[in-house]
Amino acid sequence: MRRSVCKLGTLSLLLVAAAASGEDSSRLISVDHYVRVTSTAPASAGQVAQVYVREVVLAGTVLRGGPAPDGVVLFLHGAGTPAEVAFDVPYTDYSWMAYLAKAGLDVFSMDMTGYGRSTRPPPMNDPCNVAKEQQAQFIPILIAAPCGPSHPTPITTMASDWNDIGAVVEYLRALRRVETVSLVAWSQGGPRAGGYAARNPAKVARLVVLAPAYNRAGPLDAPRPLPASNSSMTAQSEADFTANWDRQVGCPEQYDPDVSAAVWSEMLASDPVGATWGPGVRRAPQVPTWGFNQAVVARMQTPFLMVAGAHDKQVAPARVRELYADLGSTQKVIVDLACASHNAMWEKNRVLLFKASLEWLKHGTVNGTSEGELKLGY
Repeated sequence: MRRSVCKLGTLSLLLVAAAASGEDSSRLISVDHYVRVTSTAPASAGQVAQVYVREVVLAGTVLRGGPAPDGVVLFLHGAGTPAEVAFDVPYTDYSWMAYLAKAGLDVFSMDMTGYGRSTRPPPMNDPCNVAKEQQAQFIPILIAAPCGPSHPTPITTMASDWNDIGAVVEYLRALRRVETVSLVAWSQGGPRAGGYAARNPAKVARLVVLAPAYNRAGPLDAPRPLPASNSSMTAQSEADFTANWDRQVGCPEQYDPDVSAAVWSEMLASDPVGATWGPGVRRAPQVPTWGFNQAVVARMQTPFLMVAGAHDKQVAPARVRELYADLGSTQKVIVDLACASHNAMWEKNRVLLFKASLEWLKHGTVNGTSEGELKLGY
């Protein structure tokens, strides 16, 4: 069941106050925030962008207006799925954000520029900027014949993502009057969260990352010039989404098809333009990544929980173990999660993941352990 959604402003504050003044103070609510940022994305540099931020929180916490008693958490998405879709699935108990919010954390998620409900740079509306084979598959009604890209260089970059994260972190620090924010991320959210934390250690309390993308030999700095390609964005159909998930199933009843349908429905709702392309697609920028290699993580001291799904075929568990080995922090735990794919937060062992993240965010431990490898769900 979807929670009530209030946009910021006088009306939303009155609604929140009314809900929190009585017995509804323990009710979860969702609040939409839009954070203005001067974009550094190559396709919209210097322009003002709107970054969409979703908050899930107990009504009583919002009413207090000050620091949340158990801290502020910001979720960061991966390469394709927007954050509110990934982490706030409106299906029974599948919302990771709601799980943490019920435990007293003030929980936020954000869509980077080019994703979900945040500003989409204009090149994303041109179907010529997806690969030609996808043009033929998804969007033949929009173009007479396959076409070359009108924007052959990156639409956004890892550096512009860090710029977006920085703007949202500053917004949350001011909004909730806190010095630090904890980051929870997934997949390409690894270099997003980890790279930001490495550059801003005083602003990040703890890190939790599911299937963190990591290349210990990756570049330290941005390539000059930025590389050109024949597709500056990706487009994913429901068939591709399902096939990618199915190839990572390694145990019975690993995921519920109804959950997959709920996620896909939210995916299309977050991309009304992509929803009109062929059978409906999810669009996302192709984001070049740098600044999250062995040299960077070796200097990091932020407490870091990383989780690897046993059947993940997108970020191999061996890569996550390399990150654990290279990380400089002495407060670090790696979880080997059984019966789990890259999409572990949407699968049957999700509660083990949620529970581990909650303990880490509150106490810096998992099952009382602050360093080492744990197996969960076996």
